[in-house]
Amino acid sequence: MLVGLVPHARVFTKPQIIFYPLCNQVRLPNFHHFHTPLPQSFSASSAPVESEKKPGMEDPERKKKKEEKAREKELKKQKALEKAAKLQAQQASNAPKKSERKNVKRGTEEENLEDFFDPETPFGEKKRMSRQMAKQYSPSAVEKSWYSWWEKSQFFVADANSSKLPFVIVLPPPNVTGALHIGHALTAAIQDTMIRWRRMSGYNVLWVPGMDHAGIATQVVVEKKLMRERKLSRHDIGREKFVSEVWDWKDKHGGTILQQLRRLGASLDWSREFFTMDEKRSKAVTEAFVRLYKEGLIYRDLRLVNWDCVLRTAISDIEVDYIDIKERTRLKVPGYDKPVEFGVLTSFAYPLEDKELGEIVVATTRVETMLGDTAIAVHPDDKRYHRLHGKFAIHPFNGRRIPIICDAILVDPEFGTGAVKITPAHDPNDFEVGKRHKLEFINIFTDDGKINGNGGSEFAGMPRFKAREAVTESLKKKGLFKEAKTNEMRLGICSRSNDVVEPLIKPQWYVSCSTMAKKSLDAAMDEEDRKLEIIPKQYNADWKRWLENIRDWCISRQLWWGHRIPAWYVTLEDDDLKEVGAYNDHWLVARNEEEAQEEAKKIYAGKKFQLNQDPDVLDTWFSSGLLPLSVLGWPDDTEDLKAFYPTSVLETGHDILFFWVARMVMLGIELGGNVPFSKVYLHPMIRDAHGRKMSKSLGNVIDPLEVINGITLEGLHKRLEEGNLDPKELVVAKEGQMKDFPSGIAECGADALRFALVSYTAQSDKINLDIQRVVGYRQWCNKLWNAVRFAMSRLGEDYVPPSNVIPDVLPFSCQWILSVLNKAIARTVSSLELYEFSDASSALYSWWQYQLCDVFIEVIKPYFAGNDPKHSSERSSAQDTLWLCLDYGLRLLHPFMPFVTEELWQRLPSPKDCKRPASIMICEYPSIVESWTNERVESEMQLIDSAVKSLRSLAKESRERRAAYVQCRTDSVLETVNNHKLEIETLANLSSLTVTDENVAAPAGYAVSVVDESLTVYLNLQGSLSAEAELERIGKKKDEIQKQMEKLSKMINASGYKEKVPAQLQEENAAKLKSLELEFSSLELASEHIQSVSS
Repeated sequence: MLVGLVPHARVFTKPQIIFYPLCNQVRLPNFHHFHTPLPQSFSASSAPVESEKKPGMEDPERKKKKEEKAREKELKKQKALEKAAKLQAQQASNAPKKSERKNVKRGTEEENLEDFFDPETPFGEKKRMSRQMAKQYSPSAVEKSWYSWWEKSQFFVADANSSKLPFVIVLPPPNVTGALHIGHALTAAIQDTMIRWRRMSGYNVLWVPGMDHAGIATQVVVEKKLMRERKLSRHDIGREKFVSEVWDWKDKHGGTILQQLRRLGASLDWSREFFTMDEKRSKAVTEAFVRLYKEGLIYRDLRLVNWDCVLRTAISDIEVDYIDIKERTRLKVPGYDKPVEFGVLTSFAYPLEDKELGEIVVATTRVETMLGDTAIAVHPDDKRYHRLHGKFAIHPFNGRRIPIICDAILVDPEFGTGAVKITPAHDPNDFEVGKRHKLEFINIFTDDGKINGNGGSEFAGMPRFKAREAVTESLKKKGLFKEAKTNEMRLGICSRSNDVVEPLIKPQWYVSCSTMAKKSLDAAMDEEDRKLEIIPKQYNADWKRWLENIRDWCISRQLWWGHRIPAWYVTLEDDDLKEVGAYNDHWLVARNEEEAQEEAKKIYAGKKFQLNQDPDVLDTWFSSGLLPLSVLGWPDDTEDLKAFYPTSVLETGHDILFFWVARMVMLGIELGGNVPFSKVYLHPMIRDAHGRKMSKSLGNVIDPLEVINGITLEGLHKRLEEGNLDPKELVVAKEGQMKDFPSGIAECGADALRFALVSYTAQSDKINLDIQRVVGYRQWCNKLWNAVRFAMSRLGEDYVPPSNVIPDVLPFSCQWILSVLNKAIARTVSSLELYEFSDASSALYSWWQYQLCDVFIEVIKPYFAGNDPKHSSERSSAQDTLWLCLDYGLRLLHPFMPFVTEELWQRLPSPKDCKRPASIMICEYPSIVESWTNERVESEMQLIDSAVKSLRSLAKESRERRAAYVQCRTDSVLETVNNHKLEIETLANLSSLTVTDENVAAPAGYAVSVVDESLTVYLNLQGSLSAEAELERIGKKKDEIQKQMEKLSKMINASGYKEKVPAQLQEENAAKLKSLELEFSSLELASEHIQSVSS
């Protein structure tokens, strides 16, 4: 890797701002410089939009004034432009004459500034590009128009009848309520990289887009909208109208994120776009439920669930966030005027039935739940309570007899009093105790979190946390309260409503997971027949742990928006209990009501009955778990299903490995007969640059569109103000933004953002995203732009690329760049195949930056200096090689940076004898060309590189061209350096280069650097050379080598070295020691040289 060569030999021009009149309008080049703060008025949302036309006629007088004002403004602008043009012409006439090279480059023609701007492109047509390349890269200009043309040209559409090998990814469906966040951007960048690479590699590629109906999230959004706009709840308008309202909202506002994905360049097959509640997906959900029920894998049971009292529904584990509370803490809870205190352990006594035995003390952080206590548990070996085994306590508020039971599983005799109150209906651990001891399960809460009749008349109707206070006061009055002390705890909060989650016992539908989990575990862990590979491998342990300890999956949700459960309750005329669900054996599962009617007639022949469909809907994860099947048309035997199932890769965040990935695998094996994908790639979670989780309250949430388009600090603040942060949080968030983005965020473009995100994937667990890294890649895009600008200027308008090149007849530098290009191709492809996206991006960056731009483009410049006939052959070869490098390099880079590579590739001339594809995205992905590999040439360039770096190190920051000597100690090195004097002179910016053997000393005033044992370089620094400083530098280098020699000698001379160390390693160590000794000797000679010329 030739790092850091020739920083002063730049291809770039300085940014210019040019003012000029064009068609009576003001036109400014769309150039942006990263170190220039964005204008105060700029924001991500400031894209031009068509003004909304208001009804009615505009006042004529007002219209006339507006027109006059506009003409005045236009006149002022015109005068300013003329003045600027005049000044520019004056400066041009006074400017010194350009060098011969500049004259050759520019000729005598004046630039037509209109040639540097892209004409308007009608939507969906191929982009109309400017005649001349703009002098600087502009993301907004480059990324405009290409996507609509790609989409209209159907480049993204897969063919189910193709004979090509399929490569299929299902996009993890974003919520219909959502907007693009940085996690979505990471997913899109990684997946589109895979998709574009495979498409270019000849696969029949299918990338399926879609949206999730997001049951809870969407229902909450529409409920809030109803209340805000019409002061109505969903219950006020009824289920049918409410669901209609949600569909209306979805049609108007849903799907924003899919448009945003287009802005990122995601090449999704939009012809197969799905919505998890569309007709096809709904059919699949119903069929899956029915089949699993008939196979005994879905059942109904009364169990404990995570209950949200605000939303009045069960919620999944992934929708529960946990807060670690270290001390007494007051938190806001929806529905309560005052904050509620948590982190308090309350101790109280239960009086024993036998009054002579006294009382038994228990402790709890949820004292209100004692209203539903049905037992007190002690450890069977705890001697303190032996006398109470089999006895009863009396509930102080309702007189209920509460048995004292022994349970060695739950009770820790060392914790607290060693006695534990048991509330089976409101605590997961107590629920298990209740099942083990056949206790009564008493639910004391209504669905909205109030105390019900089971809690007693004294507390009935109270909200649960007010009941907490009331119960405590009543215990004090009865003399049963003991103490309240600080206690660490974890508090579950619903991520959707911010309500405190309440464990509640409810009848729900469950999926039996044990047998499916075993198959899914084997699919990933069976080394002899592994069907599923998880990348990175570290997550295999999580997969194993979760599936070995899996619990049955609750799939009921008490919502109105979602897939309604295809189950009907049969109420018989002669049933004693008429409430729906009263008899668990009265449920029927069917595909529709007609089918349910037929089934009921068979089972209850001759009886009168009524059918009621279960009002609940299915967990959103149930429909999501079916996506690899349902998006391809299952349960119908479609062409897509036959061609594309199983899919190829599932790419997502590691946080939903269990919630989504495992469930897809279970359902895929069970219903599809095979794993739904052969590989799972789990990307890291994105944090801010400081490693903190992104949070609105910290002000560190990054909107990818703000990175793409740029935004001022004021724009960032405005976004916060439009949110729902309280004033204190708003202050903290703004301070965070001011610290992290003092000048806002510069316009980076989609390509730079994508490349940055992909390059971050080496951080396998978390990504600490620094926006400055994205800015750096935007600047790198400018380097690519200028590399192609340089090439176009050297190729000329009449250049026709060759159909092939013969490497052996090319100049040295051309042979070298093609050889290292081969290695870049090999490393990129192998990294992509191994899902090591960061390594692939690194390989590409290194080749483009350090080899093509920093070395090759610089080293061929002398061939184009003037029209020297002696360089005509080299010039022609350099043109051909440069074209090849750009063609291959852009195709290599395209999957990572689709927009800029398309634009630049379209500008390259086409080979004469073949018609190239319409777009770079349907070109062939580069593969190794065996004849390009040349290890000898690479070895020689490595030597040149070492010499150049040493010379540049001596020159430090000086841009002055100086004379140099190179002293060679072997004939082979002498020959190599002599053969490549021009390359060294060019890259090291030398005025002359003298090559000598070790018998010729460099003259006085030359600084010295020992490259290695066979090569020393000298640079003329006469007048600025400090002998003392040079001797100090060489002395430090000698000390460093001396230590290495001593360490290596000690190892070689150690006892048993010759017997224990392999012969090959011994040879390598001996050669290394000899090399160090020669280098040390060279440094001594260099030191002597400096001392002699300075004395």
